Amino acid sequence: MTAAPATDTRRGILMMLGGMTLFTLNDALGKWLVADHPVAMLLAVRSLFGLAVLAPMIWREGIATVFAVDRLPLHILRVLLMTVDVACFYWAVGYLPLADVMTIYMSAPLIVTALSVLVLRENVGWRRWVAVLVGFVGVVIVLNPTGRFDLWPSLVALVGAFIFSSGVISTRVLRSASSLTLVGNQMVGGLLIGGVTLPWTWEAPGWLGFILLGLLGVTALAGHAMMNRSLQLSPAAVVVPFQYVSILWAVILDLAVWGTAPTARMGVGAALIIGSGLFIVYREQRLKRGVAGEGVAEVP
Repeated sequence: MTAAPATDTRRGILMMLGGMTLFTLNDALGKWLVADHPVAMLLAVRSLFGLAVLAPMIWREGIATVFAVDRLPLHILRVLLMTVDVACFYWAVGYLPLADVMTIYMSAPLIVTALSVLVLRENVGWRRWVAVLVGFVGVVIVLNPTGRFDLWPSLVALVGAFIFSSGVISTRVLRSASSLTLVGNQMVGGLLIGGVTLPWTWEAPGWLGFILLGLLGVTALAGHAMMNRSLQLSPAAVVVPFQYVSILWAVILDLAVWGTAPTARMGVGAALIIGSGLFIVYREQRLKRGVAGEGVAEVP
């Protein structure tokens, strides 16, 4: 395997840091806006602004080229999954601290590992299964079922993380499709699904709300673009761990905007989830390189 140049690796890390910063800003905007606007309206307007940004690229590539896809039912399923995932996230952050919801969502690599066995028939060894179990202990700690437990928002966030992970699996299956096709379909799906409810949910925003709704779409698209570019520039094992910076940003935004300090249980749970996720990334990359320990074939 050819090593990535040092300059590209640094650029890749910076791109991932920038992308996750934008994603966290997008999530904070969603938490702010969902207090005054229905989730379906946020989905529709976010997708509309996203499509406006994508329009020149779609026009350049050709509408037929971008949206004429093979395996249409699977594309539709992926769009539904990703749209419901966003709706779950926005609904959950309306009731829970941003950092708590972000931490629950960071369990996605653990869920993807489990689903890879069930859906993709991938081989996952005992080390990664142990990491998955440790990570889910972290999720339970964050949910805090024996203390003050906001049942429905917490469950919605956990269901959202599961749906997001299912969307990741479907994206793996559709990896031959272009990024523009995947993102464009996602924006169209969000606009259609959210738009159906607009006659009943529309609430005219003020000028500030209109700007923030626009930023909601733009930051999400820019975050996707930076994250994809990061993975093009640098090995996944190098840049993926920097995704966890989003929890730090979420804690800072919770403190600065909503005056919510992180709890000890959130810190412990986050440490277990992040540690498990990093170990899974490490194991996957080690196995891809075909590294064996002590001269014998390595168990996944």
